[in-house]
Amino acid sequence: MITRLITPQIKKDLKGSTKIIILYGPRQVGKTTIIKDLVSAYPDVLHINADQLVYNEIFSSRDLQKMQQFIGDKKLLFIDEAQNIRDIGINLKILHDEMPDLKIVVTGSSSFDLANKIREPLTGRTRTYQLYPLSAEEIINDSSVFDYQNQVEQLMRFGSYPEVLSIKNQNDRKDHLIELSASYLYKDVVQLSGIRYADKIRKLLQLLALQIGSMVSVNELSTALGLNHETVTNYIDLLEKGFIIFRLGGYSNNPRKEINKMSKIYFYDLGIRNSLINNFNSLDLRQDTGEMWENYLISERLKRNMYARENKHSYFWRTYTGVELDYVEDADGQLHGYEIKWRKTPRKPSTWKNTYPNALFSSLHKDDFLSFITK
Repeated sequence: MITRLITPQIKKDLKGSTKIIILYGPRQVGKTTIIKDLVSAYPDVLHINADQLVYNEIFSSRDLQKMQQFIGDKKLLFIDEAQNIRDIGINLKILHDEMPDLKIVVTGSSSFDLANKIREPLTGRTRTYQLYPLSAEEIINDSSVFDYQNQVEQLMRFGSYPEVLSIKNQNDRKDHLIELSASYLYKDVVQLSGIRYADKIRKLLQLLALQIGSMVSVNELSTALGLNHETVTNYIDLLEKGFIIFRLGGYSNNPRKEINKMSKIYFYDLGIRNSLINNFNSLDLRQDTGEMWENYLISERLKRNMYARENKHSYFWRTYTGVELDYVEDADGQLHGYEIKWRKTPRKPSTWKNTYPNALFSSLHKDDFLSFITK
């Protein structure tokens, strides 16, 4: 089993904190595996799979006595896929306040749903983590830099979900990704959010998959989908909260010269993205290698920053005259701009330097990128 970077942090909180531990992330990234392994050291664990409706009545009841009777003498309560339980937040608050010696661990695959039910009633009572498909650093730690570098093209084509990496046959990988994308897209985003047009969600994702690395026009998407601007914006927000896509806004200190009202949209996992457009071709047969490389490095950078607990704000940068940097970070006021290219094409970013003379600049390419995505 590949050791995940957040495992030591969760283990530390299990031992030394009284807060409720919440682990978010899409299905199939390994949340249950991590928690099962960690809680196996505890002799008295009650493991609840909230996908089974039988537990809904008990843990949505707001009835302390009923919950206490069910928990019994257990010392640790583990609720898996907790977004399926009604009013889970207020019930966890009751347990936390009335049973202070009970350790509680909760996982959820739908950030938007679980967070809405938990945030307000559990204010100040939680320790929250997020888990993503395997990161470059986790793969390197499990093997070596050499082995990882030999896998980069495969990771860009098929992504880094744990089960996908365990499948050796490429056709089986494709089938698994297609099934996985359909399964969690519709279960966690469509059903739990009450979206009316499930077919529109998939069409929207396909359009976004074809535009990675480009600024996205909601107006154009609205026209293509036959939906109003507000609905498309809401769908994008739900897809982001469901751990499928993420947005980068434009960095600007001069709105008259720099774009700051549009976003670029990327996918957390390129295997999911490629399944949406049904293109798993090798990189030498593709027209979108540069865009995929940009998506891959930026998504890996976000994982790296999250797991390292480094609070850095992420953007792209573009002027109205067309000068652009693919990625910009703001860390405590220190700007760092990055140009991302598949092949090494060094250039002097004179506009960036003239605009932000105290900012840093780096060029990333397939022969020099590891320090960007690992600690």
